Amino acid sequence: MTATLMRAEIGEQPQALTRLLAAPGPVAEIAARIRAAAPRFVLLAARGTSDHAALYAKYLIETTLGLPCGLASTSVYTAYERQPDLQGVLWIAVSQSGGSPDLVESTERARAGGALTLSVTNTSDSPLGRASELGLDILAGPERSVAATKTYTSSLLALWLLVRAWAELDTRPADRLVDDVAVALTADVDEVASRYRFVDKLVTTSRGYAYPTAREAALKLMETCYLSAHAYSGADLLHGPLAMVDQDRPVIAVVPEGPGGRALEPVLAALEERGADICLVAPGSNAPAAPARIVLPSGMDEQLAPIAQIVPLQRLACAMAVSRGFDPDQPRGLKKVTQTF
Repeated sequence: MTATLMRAEIGEQPQALTRLLAAPGPVAEIAARIRAAAPRFVLLAARGTSDHAALYAKYLIETTLGLPCGLASTSVYTAYERQPDLQGVLWIAVSQSGGSPDLVESTERARAGGALTLSVTNTSDSPLGRASELGLDILAGPERSVAATKTYTSSLLALWLLVRAWAELDTRPADRLVDDVAVALTADVDEVASRYRFVDKLVTTSRGYAYPTAREAALKLMETCYLSAHAYSGADLLHGPLAMVDQDRPVIAVVPEGPGGRALEPVLAALEERGADICLVAPGSNAPAAPARIVLPSGMDEQLAPIAQIVPLQRLACAMAVSRGFDPDQPRGLKKVTQTF
């Protein structure tokens, strides 16, 4: 198994991000429309990998704009056929393909209920794009591997650019982003892949902006390596699930610089007390001793760090899948466009 598509698309991320950074016009226009509408609440709708991008956007919107923000339950609009009053709401639907029927129908209902609707997709001419009043193309280019990689990081950057433009803030914090992602592409993951080659269960954890990274890493490991991966906020891990952690269930901890990393410190201490096999994904300057480590660039902006943090974890999932004899380009039972209702 060579994982040709997944490897290539992981490697394309610096170019995809550069393309998005070079096209600020659509983002500025959409942000102006949103400011004029002055929404008082934001709802995000997504599935799978895009759901983790939506969670990232939730952190961005609440911390940067001070607006309440929630993750929509699309079954309210589809299975239960309800029509909530969404006057004053910005509805953001995130989908790499824009083809999932439940996202399309819930977005149509949200628009009918008075929401300003925005689709964030890699396929602007899609059912979801046509259902939305506004559309933002993430410009990732064709992605053929079933496991989403470059569409995830491009979605994160598109959402960051949107929030910055909405708040009328400059994009200078992203000046070094492409370089950081390029460095993350060279991080050594082979030792960790070998260490966890025969693992059948593990935990991923983080706090703050990096929590979506932990969730996306768990999904990538599940869908390519067929192992049981549980993702927890560090705070939630201490509220019960910590009891299942032992030497036979490794923990991958994404440790950012900034408040999120500091909030994770007591979690790491509790894991160490339990003798957990910990793999730290962290900048070299922010990584205490651990059984395993994947080193990230230092000094990254905490809001943007998730775009680089996930890259070596994508590569880890790919390497582990190949070492187990699986083809991560075509995971069993999965398709590129998932039809949910």
